[in-house]
Amino acid sequence: MNLPEPSSARRHRSRQQLLEVIRRENGVTRADLSLITGLSRSAVAETVQDLLNERLIAEDVLAAGGRGAGRGRPSALLVASGGTGSVVGIDFDHERVTVAVAGSDGSIRGEEHAAVNVDSEAAAALDVSVGMVHRLLGQTGTSMSDIRSIAAGVPAPLDMRTNRIHSASVLTGWVGLDPAEELSNRLGRPVLIGNDADLGAVGELRYGAAKGARDFIYVKASEGIGAGLVLGGSAYHGATGAAGEIGHTRLGEQGTWCRCGNRGCLETVVSSTLVRRLMTELGIPRGRDETFPLADAAKHPVTGRFISEAGRTLGRVLADLCNCLNPSLIVLGGELGTAGEPLADGVRESINRFAQPATAASLEVKVGALGLRAELLGAVSLAGQHALLEI
Repeated sequence: MNLPEPSSARRHRSRQQLLEVIRRENGVTRADLSLITGLSRSAVAETVQDLLNERLIAEDVLAAGGRGAGRGRPSALLVASGGTGSVVGIDFDHERVTVAVAGSDGSIRGEEHAAVNVDSEAAAALDVSVGMVHRLLGQTGTSMSDIRSIAAGVPAPLDMRTNRIHSASVLTGWVGLDPAEELSNRLGRPVLIGNDADLGAVGELRYGAAKGARDFIYVKASEGIGAGLVLGGSAYHGATGAAGEIGHTRLGEQGTWCRCGNRGCLETVVSSTLVRRLMTELGIPRGRDETFPLADAAKHPVTGRFISEAGRTLGRVLADLCNCLNPSLIVLGGELGTAGEPLADGVRESINRFAQPATAASLEVKVGALGLRAELLGAVSLAGQHALLEI
């Protein structure tokens, strides 16, 4: 016989569910909470009041903007409060590691990055990241006991069943490793792990160009190309965690050999590596802004043309993906994304040409607002959300 769930367990589950939605939506009304979660209005009202009393969430009337205009006073938006304690976010890119110590509300207290051959030197990259964590803790006057959650992103598909990296074509030095376990052993604390494109989507959703979006695609276009998919307000990873690997979409039978073993993959003709190589040949200096390093490249007549064509090629692949998923937004991130509007214009042109008219008409293409910090801030946000849910 199935026994009824204890009321205390139901309340805890409702509390966790509401906290997760409030954190994810970054501003939501009580009525919307009831619609999203399926909980009754009375259950939402009771739990929300408890969370307000504990100062885990707050009401923001000003952020409600025009909501409810013409229908009396606008409903206040519920937003996550900072809470107490600190979190750590770690971003492993192919050529560097970035670490941040932040408040559980996402406010950055210290940030540092270092050049590392992440792809082939796993142990070195892991050790460097741990050294940076301890250094930042010292600089910010934070102890490890103050850290409530740690999250990290890696530029490779993670097998969701084992938490290990199995792809022999990406992060060759990490094959068979469980990055969460490796970091946990070094830091002495549990670590959440995620794919970098997925965390880039989280970052832009929480802090950047995707605020308020529920169905969107975040494209990380750097040395390789991957996509973070958010469908119905939730991240979609696929059966094993490999969803969004659009860089290995084949454009034809011919072309350059790809690291995956096929010819003519998208990332063999569209990547930041190719743009940087062209910049070197033309004597164009790399931009001084480390967050948007290719902004100047887009202004040069030759590299600008190359970036626009790269956008059209990328857009051709994204058009097919949009026909399948019907998102409302595409956010272009990664190093190539920092080239800005020339890339976005090329993507828009191909989507308008190849996506179904109704799909293209309802779709917006934006350049990421966070540049190369999207994945790091996504890790910080994931850690903050986990810390909040653990209260």
